[in-house]
Amino acid sequence: MSPSAKPKYHFLVVDDDIHLNTTFALMLEFHGHEVRTAHTGETALAMLEKDRFDLIITEYWLPRMYGDELAAVIKQHWPDQPILMATANTEELMYVPPIDGVDCVLNKPFSMSQLREAILWVLDRYSGIRPVSPEARRAHGDRPAPSDKQRSSPRAGGTHHL
Repeated sequence: MSPSAKPKYHFLVVDDDIHLNTTFALMLEFHGHEVRTAHTGETALAMLEKDRFDLIITEYWLPRMYGDELAAVIKQHWPDQPILMATANTEELMYVPPIDGVDCVLNKPFSMSQLREAILWVLDRYSGIRPVSPEARRAHGDRPAPSDKQRSSPRAGGTHHL
C-alpha cells in the first residue's frame, strides 16, 4: 500500500518523545495522512492558532502541561476538536479527575489496527460536524461507526478507553 498524493486527514501528534512522534508520523503518513508533531502542549497550542487538524493525538505525560490540561484548553477554544490520548500507564489515570475533552484513551503499547480503530471511532463521533470521507474510511479498514451503546463510556466526561 503506497501513500496517496492527497492527504486523507490532517493530524497533530503531541508527545515529548521524539522517537514516538516520528513513529506515529511515519505510520500515519504511510496511509496518506498529513502529520505534524509537537513536543509540548504549548507548542501544540501555538500550532492550533495557525492551522486546523482533523484529530489531535496526545500523550498524557507531557512536560509542564499534562495531556488532560492540553485537552481542556483546546476544548475551550475549539470545542469541536477531536482528541485521542495515547498513553502508557492508563491505570494511573483512574486516580486523576475525569479526562474532560479527550474522546478516547488508547493504552500504549498498541497495534496499528488498534490505532486505526481508535482514530475512526473518534472521527465517527464527529461525523455530523466533520464528515469522514470515503477515502479515509477505506484507509482505516472501512469499519462501521460504533453504535450508541459502544460509544458510552465507563468514565465521566465521555472518554472511551480502548
